Amino acid sequence: MLKLDHITVIAPTLAEGVLHVQRCLGLDVPFGTRHEYMGSHNHRLQLGNSVYLEIVALDPQGIEPDRARWFGLDNQEQVRSDWDAGRRLRGWVANTDAMDAVVSAYGAILGDKVPLPAESPTFDFAIPKDGSLPLGGAVPSIIDHRGDTSYIASIPDLDAHLHSFTLQHPDPTRIAALYRELDIENSPVIVQGPEVRYRALIETPAGLKELT
Repeated sequence: MLKLDHITVIAPTLAEGVLHVQRCLGLDVPFGTRHEYMGSHNHRLQLGNSVYLEIVALDPQGIEPDRARWFGLDNQEQVRSDWDAGRRLRGWVANTDAMDAVVSAYGAILGDKVPLPAESPTFDFAIPKDGSLPLGGAVPSIIDHRGDTSYIASIPDLDAHLHSFTLQHPDPTRIAALYRELDIENSPVIVQGPEVRYRALIETPAGLKELT
């Protein structure tokens, strides 16, 4: 079984991502980490039930990795185009404790299991060879925390909670069937729409807010 791990704002720059979330939620999401092994960096915020929000962007000061970056970050023209079109909450990540089996069955969609350096956090991640979002972001990227549950405690908690998560897609029937095949717990609700677009309703100390 796969389970919702985190939702992801993919930004042209980290500053733009943080400002967007601040305007949507009224919360200043703290800095998370630099991914030395992937040439990216992020800010993170807990959303309850071991789910969190990640704001991720290419790190201009980072080392270029020897493979494609995750979340489509190598295609900065596409990142900017999506951003300017208001497609800012662009993807999500599901966790599994059976990465090898999931990749073996669905690697053509989800990508390859990428071994991370020994000094990196203890997890594995599946990334398509070109670094793109799986099915344009309609299905999740996959993470395996290797049994570690301590990571969530290191993510700031500003009393925000995910209330609902929705995916708009032109072929919701096909995507829903794929979600059932993948056996995903807490996957987004899928509705008909002209393009892949996400929205999340998040309960904050100031009330219910929408993140897009």
